[in-house]
Amino acid sequence: MLEVGDSNLTYWETCGNPRGKAAVVIHGGPGSGCTQWHRRLFDPLAYRIALFDQRNCGRSMPHASAPDTDLASNTTANLIADLERLRQHLRVERWLVLGGSWGSTLALAYAERYPNRVSEIILFGVTTGRRKEFDWSFRGGLADLFPEQWQRLRDAVPAALRHDDIVEAYCRLLNDPDPSIREPAALAWCTWESATPAWPPAEGLSPRYRDPAFRMAFARIVTHYVHHYAWLEDNSLLRDAHVLADIPGIMVNGRFDLQAPIGWAYDLKRVWPRAKLVIVDNAGHDASNASITAELVRATDEFAYLDFS
Repeated sequence: MLEVGDSNLTYWETCGNPRGKAAVVIHGGPGSGCTQWHRRLFDPLAYRIALFDQRNCGRSMPHASAPDTDLASNTTANLIADLERLRQHLRVERWLVLGGSWGSTLALAYAERYPNRVSEIILFGVTTGRRKEFDWSFRGGLADLFPEQWQRLRDAVPAALRHDDIVEAYCRLLNDPDPSIREPAALAWCTWESATPAWPPAEGLSPRYRDPAFRMAFARIVTHYVHHYAWLEDNSLLRDAHVLADIPGIMVNGRFDLQAPIGWAYDLKRVWPRAKLVIVDNAGHDASNASITAELVRATDEFAYLDFS
């Protein structure tokens, strides 16, 4: 556990070769936490791999599943600071940064803040923190492709809140002191999240959300970030991508990724020419798709001995 301020303890671990090339994994969500799958993206003989659970999720404390856990300090700026604090704690000079989905936004934000600390970047399910991206997933864009599932999400909101922005409504429900209000809201939100990673849409709840504590923390953190548009100035990560000019990168995106359409990765490539874009034809947003995994392993292998020390 690493003390990161504001009474937060961030879980971290390292694996692989203690003398290997340093890499850090930035998980998605926000609120998903790291998994064993993330470790398997790296050759353990070549890399020293750092994984961490972002504030209030996974094994970090306090956990967002507890209704009295205040998320006020859980912001993008503080997550960037947590990453840099972890780098210093591990005495790493520079590291490869790998992030997917929300993790790609956070990876970009960190790299643009600390470009001299980043040796390479690997992104998948690419997002860039623009308002239109948050709105696409959570304010009706995807509703045109998943109308039945979207309607169920809306129907789970009490009538008194249906005039509100749907994200604002769920923020209120998920922070209600009454568990009989909080828990159905978390279930409804995560059922929506379960439907959209692949086509055709999945019915019911994805196995990853079956743990009530996980889905409560996930739903609270996601809606917290979406409500605030991740505290990012609109289009700022694309605008400032010129600072990545000397950093090599690989982006991996499923052609049928509906949560992060490949056009978003193209927009980033236009302002970051040194990045290579790999499109996986038979994949959506589900990163555990075997073809996505294979391309990510290929990417880490490609960078394994660049700038190696």
